[in-house]
Amino acid sequence: MSNGFWDQVKGNWKQFKGSVQEQWGELTDDEIDEVAGERQQLEGKIQERYGIAREEASRQIDEWLADLRTKQ
Repeated sequence: MSNGFWDQVKGNWKQFKGSVQEQWGELTDDEIDEVAGERQQLEGKIQERYGIAREEASRQIDEWLADLRTKQ
């Protein structure tokens, strides 16, 4: 997944927070705020909250991004 689209997500994090909450409902609002658009932070939070490997968290983020792109 290209970094270009992630840059869009990061730059508009407040707009994407709801989508993050829908995708990973176990993340708290505070955790999502802490991420502040940083992909590695999001990977870590997902990994921690869901008890999965970082690679799996990264794959989930890639899928989420691909889905977002198709909706735009």
